[in-house]
Amino acid sequence: MAVQQNKVSKSRRNNRRAHDSLTAANPNECSNCGELKRPHHICASCGHYDEKEIVALSEEIDLEDDAA
Repeated sequence: MAVQQNKVSKSRRNNRRAHDSLTAANPNECSNCGELKRPHHICASCGHYDEKEIVALSEEIDLEDDAA
């Protein structure tokens, strides 16, 4: 088991942890609806990616017509 030789001061410990903080997200505007979305992901509000519809939302699909 590793045992430290000398005490690590708070300053030295905190300097080592200086780069461990989280960075803020980088949202982009959807080209179709203008909502904020994560880069390189499908828009959650309209289902578009790169100006193409990838996911059809359940509000747009009439389930009774598809069953018939």
